[in-house]
Amino acid sequence: MKTTAVFVFLSCLLATEVQGDTIFLLIKFSKGRCFCADKGVNVILLKNIEKVEIIPPSPSCGKQEIIVNLKSTERKCLNPESKFTQNLIKRALEKMARQ
Repeated sequence: MKTTAVFVFLSCLLATEVQGDTIFLLIKFSKGRCFCADKGVNVILLKNIEKVEIIPPSPSCGKQEIIVNLKSTERKCLNPESKFTQNLIKRALEKMARQ
């Protein structure tokens, strides 16, 4: 009798644990895997920028992301809607077209 009760108790715990993990994974998946958690900064000093990465929307992250690597080895997200970021992208595309 005791072994049956322990078995049922452990089965319930296991079922609860699996169900909880499944719900957690669905929430985690639906949130997406974006690099930028928020909207990003509007302006960064040009002399501090080492590299600019433009990441288009994808199935895992539905928004465009602009990430700059700074000379201090820090990474920052830029607000894609800011005038600064739009001008930065425009200049980068013009520079690529000239090469």
